[in-house]
Amino acid sequence: MNNKTSHPCDLLASLQHKISKEEHHQFRDMMVSSIYSEAEEIANSVVTKKNTSKFNWDKKLDDILTSKITGYPIMFLLLGLVFWITVTGANVPSALLADFLFGIEAHLSTLFIKANAPAWLHGILILGIYRTLAWVISVMLPPMAIFFPCFTLLEDLGYLPRVAFNLDRLFKKSGAHGKQSLTMSMGFGCNAAGIIACRIIDSPRERLIAMLTNNFVPCNGRFPTLIAIATIFVGGAVSSKYSSIAATLFVCILVLLGIFMTLLVSFGLSKTLLKGVPSSFTLELPPYRRPQFGKILYRSLIDRTIFVLGRAIVVAAPAGLITWILANVFIGNQSILTHVATFLHPLGHLIGMDGFILMAFILGLPANEIVLPILIMSYMAKGSMLELDSLQAMGDLFIANGWTYLTALNVMIFSLLHFPCGTTLWTIKKESGSSKWTVFAAVMPTIIAFITCFIITQGARLLGLA
Repeated sequence: MNNKTSHPCDLLASLQHKISKEEHHQFRDMMVSSIYSEAEEIANSVVTKKNTSKFNWDKKLDDILTSKITGYPIMFLLLGLVFWITVTGANVPSALLADFLFGIEAHLSTLFIKANAPAWLHGILILGIYRTLAWVISVMLPPMAIFFPCFTLLEDLGYLPRVAFNLDRLFKKSGAHGKQSLTMSMGFGCNAAGIIACRIIDSPRERLIAMLTNNFVPCNGRFPTLIAIATIFVGGAVSSKYSSIAATLFVCILVLLGIFMTLLVSFGLSKTLLKGVPSSFTLELPPYRRPQFGKILYRSLIDRTIFVLGRAIVVAAPAGLITWILANVFIGNQSILTHVATFLHPLGHLIGMDGFILMAFILGLPANEIVLPILIMSYMAKGSMLELDSLQAMGDLFIANGWTYLTALNVMIFSLLHFPCGTTLWTIKKESGSSKWTVFAAVMPTIIAFITCFIITQGARLLGLA
């Protein structure tokens, strides 16, 4: 008879194997709750409170903000409010900044003409590189300068930990970390900034899942495309009185689709390439604080806005050069851009778009902000990026080139799901230290975007809706 006593570690391993994952979480929650209850009793027995009749605002706010009934609606309303402030607040400064930067372009063009500079040099430096940079800066800077302070304000107030608390269960069921909700929220301002924010996740596996899926929430660079197309086609389908409301609701639906895809792909990765059990996430909700506006402005504008914009400028400059060359170098009677777009047209037709749209997305890799200007340039057969005077003119141009409601839907879906911008990919490479995962971060969402648009298109055609 063997009287050998089992090792405690073996007994613990056997016990952990027997209990289910749900029981494990329940046991962990009970244990943590017990520890905090005991700590609270000890604190109450040794600390004398003055003015005990004072109303406990923190507890009452937490009862509302973390409630299963009111927590989610308040969270989405606040996120919608930040979006609305960002989009509406950025319109005027974006227009002013664009006027200023393109005014400089006009003076630079005059100098080149007076100096008798070759037309190709003026085209590459001014109409290619400078115009691209002017577009990226005027479109990116104002929204980021509004979104990041708003986001940092919520962080400084102590609300963001409540967001993580609310979404923790969803992300844990997806095999990810509850803190991923914070990095995902940061991605609404800029996906590159969301990737950097993934540093708050300790587990390398869960940090990588957060980085690979951050792209599924639309950033400030993609919102102009989504809003413009939704306004033209969704808003145009209803009375002008309700057009802006209809367009806004549709963009919100796209945002929810992006969040759903984040959870779905996180679940898929956690069960395949990045298998593992979600790490424990015990979050002690901090007290609500009075915001320190000096620190908010510094962290949001210097650490986030200027840092991300600097990377975007470095990546966008070569894009302007390449785009100008492709649009101005001709083979036969067509530009290289037109030849490539014609080659891509059959593939584009399969997913409800055309070759020029695919080409615009490819050339827009460095910065999503330039996708629509490149598409307009391509349709108008011009040699440099253009922007039309109104959404009505843009809609007329798109319809004249064969766009339907199905085309508009697929362009918005593809914009939401396709590969990250060059700045985000560069940031993934820096943060992960892996070229393999960087390539995967580009290929995986693009395949998902193609499959989604293919299913929508072929389904619509089978049903006779297209």
